[in-house]
Amino acid sequence: MQRFPPLTHGDITLRALAKRDFRVLRKLLIADREWLIPWEATTPGIRYPLDVRWMIRSLMSQAKKGAGLALVMEHEGKVVGQLNVANILFGSVSSATIGYWIAKNSAGKSIVPICVAIAIDHLFTEFGLHRVEIDIRPENTASLRVVQKLGLRQEGTKERFIHIDGHWRDHNIFAITSEEIKGSLLSRVQNTGGQ
Repeated sequence: MQRFPPLTHGDITLRALAKRDFRVLRKLLIADREWLIPWEATTPGIRYPLDVRWMIRSLMSQAKKGAGLALVMEHEGKVVGQLNVANILFGSVSSATIGYWIAKNSAGKSIVPICVAIAIDHLFTEFGLHRVEIDIRPENTASLRVVQKLGLRQEGTKERFIHIDGHWRDHNIFAITSEEIKGSLLSRVQNTGGQ
């Protein structure tokens, strides 16, 4: 299992998910259902209630096996969303995939781009990974702004890639390799003023 120490930039912290985060995550996920549903993965043919305990257990299990990282984003000491690293592979592939969500009232404050930059920098420097990918629905303009701010390159489209809200949805592929970063990815966000 890979350890992930709390990483802080100003009033933003990215840290490991803990069981104690259950209540606040449940509250945020329930309060922002309409905001999040268009982007959340679903299982074809199954409608099930939100099970935050199962989600936390599943993410922590993946992290324990070394296949992922389950993280929370904090702003001014309060949990405002999650950032998860999945499909961590070492060796000849040395890559991972990042996904995230943020509470509606915390969106637009550069929290997500800063946390994604911190995570990618850590994956490259501490884990020794070579490539990180983020897959985004073409309609998700807020997430598209994140990868644009960070300078991730678009590689193509995965057609009918993930089942979301009752349909198989296309996702654009964005990626970056360690050779593409001079210094740190966080410095890119700082140089754009987080805008």
